[in-house]
Amino acid sequence: MVVLEKAPAKINLSLDVLHKRNDGFHEVEMVMTTVDLADRIELKLLPYDKIKVESESRFVPNDERNLAYRAAKLMKDHFKIKKGVRIFIEKNIPVAAGLAGGSSDAAAVLRGVNKLWKIGASLDELAELGAKIGSDVSFCVYGGTALAKGRGEQILELPAPPPCWVVLAKPAIGVSTQTVYQKLNIKQAEHPDTQSMIAALEEQSFEKICAQVGNTLEGVTTRLHPEVNQIKEKMQQAGADAVLMSGSGPTVFALVAQDGRVQRIYNSLKGFCPEVYIVRMLGSRENT
Repeated sequence: MVVLEKAPAKINLSLDVLHKRNDGFHEVEMVMTTVDLADRIELKLLPYDKIKVESESRFVPNDERNLAYRAAKLMKDHFKIKKGVRIFIEKNIPVAAGLAGGSSDAAAVLRGVNKLWKIGASLDELAELGAKIGSDVSFCVYGGTALAKGRGEQILELPAPPPCWVVLAKPAIGVSTQTVYQKLNIKQAEHPDTQSMIAALEEQSFEKICAQVGNTLEGVTTRLHPEVNQIKEKMQQAGADAVLMSGSGPTVFALVAQDGRVQRIYNSLKGFCPEVYIVRMLGSRENT
């Protein structure tokens, strides 16, 4: 038996860090939405009790360092499953990019083995389990557009943004989320207006969404990696409606309403940036 799952990337329309919690994590408010750049996960039932992870990408570990592996093991342990699974990951989302590629793979495995092993858990149960793996996994279980609070595990579904193009550009660097949070000065950082972003989504106003994009972590990452700012400037000069770094970076995305500007933005980055993608918003859970 084989189960196929899509694991889409996410972007942060807004990301605010409120304070450091007693448990060492940071309290966040993030408005996230999925885009049509996705890893593909194939799950195959094994006749013996083992988890195997395979991928053609050299960046994908095949042991417990991989969040997909940890997702399968968590499901086995939690539901006392004595079956095995082969997980093949077709990697399309850049690694360590601020696009939740690893978290989305883990979420896809939670959904997939739930079907493969006929466990029958609800999405809410899977999202609760996902929070044990990583901060973005709960959101990725559902997909669509949502407000994530707490350390990312409290999910409130939001209306999908109006359809638009998204240009993603990742420079040839990796960013450590842990390092970015360690260097963040919450009092001095810029904080987006989360409620205004939610209101813009509810109004379905593309202009207001563009006006409210913001990321508290962006200032830290751009100080560490000036090329992130250079990508932002190139996108703005080429006519993007809004430009923001996603997550802890280093990927920058542009929101673009007009078809004619998309290729211009893509071309302006192609020589400068090794990984550039033109994608669409997925937006709603039904599309994810």
